[in-house]
Amino acid sequence: MQALVKTAAGPGLELVDVPEPEVGPGAVKVRVLRTGICGTDLHIDAWDDWAARAIRAPLVVGHEFVGRVVEVGAAVTKVRPGDLVSGEGHLVCGTCRNCRAGRRHLCVRTVGLGVHTDGAFAEYVVVPEQNAWVHSHPVDLDIAAVFDPFGNAVHTALSFPVLGEDVLITGAGPIGLMAAAVAKHAGARHVVVTDVSEHRLELARKLGVDLALDVSSGRVADAFAALGMSEGFDVGMEMSGQPSALREMIASMTHGGRVAVLGLPAGEIAVDVAAVVQKMITIKGVYGREMFETWYAMSVLLQGGLDIAPVVTHRFHHTGFAEAFATARAGRCGKVVLDWEG
Repeated sequence: MQALVKTAAGPGLELVDVPEPEVGPGAVKVRVLRTGICGTDLHIDAWDDWAARAIRAPLVVGHEFVGRVVEVGAAVTKVRPGDLVSGEGHLVCGTCRNCRAGRRHLCVRTVGLGVHTDGAFAEYVVVPEQNAWVHSHPVDLDIAAVFDPFGNAVHTALSFPVLGEDVLITGAGPIGLMAAAVAKHAGARHVVVTDVSEHRLELARKLGVDLALDVSSGRVADAFAALGMSEGFDVGMEMSGQPSALREMIASMTHGGRVAVLGLPAGEIAVDVAAVVQKMITIKGVYGREMFETWYAMSVLLQGGLDIAPVVTHRFHHTGFAEAFATARAGRCGKVVLDWEG
């Protein structure tokens, strides 16, 4: 089969022929139809310091996917051949304290699909049965391919109640955009999104945010007068990983405000802890998806009319992966999808 592989330490990926993966007793084999390019994949392609530490070549990369089940292991009980499935990219041990308590998203031995083990940028991928999310209702393949990052957005957006609240989202990347759509759908009064890319801010406007603010030429405080706010934001979602964004978010929160942080910074961030204490702000770290409560929420939100289609802006055949990765890296896009059919 064809697969996109990090064949050796160093920059670049190669589309090569590799053996099809074999199915273990508790696993399912999926014919991949679409995959989404993630920031993690860009790091692996570029072979930055993180990738050099974390990745062991050769490795089939990729963890965002949708496909049809073609084979199941002898111990599989619920997933069937022919099922359309998206994949949960975090493979958990099932035996640590958190897993046994039902908190699988906090597994201390999590293995990343396409990071620590062969992934989904291939014609076929094998995952444990529990990691295959069966779509029981119609869903567009491009949207199903990005259920993994959509889950990050839902997990972050619903970390705190947003009904009737004023919400600030810093970072209009694909996950920030999807989180904005979720917050509006869940009943937020005002949703403000900040970024320095006018292209991505325009995508935010298409998703119905109340204000998309370019912080290269303005400040978050400008939103107060524009929206008739007086006491700061109730809920913040930091998606950018930029130190200045987190600092400005904390300064812009109301007393008792709550902040969910998903963006990963390149280094340590200095924050005004006195403001956190004096305003009694709650800060929560968010990573991945709650397994599998977030997955239920994603499906229900889509069935309830949530539209995140504007987030997917580009699709390439998998043989055009080099252009697809260049497009994703350039940033004038939303989500970039690879088509593995044909």
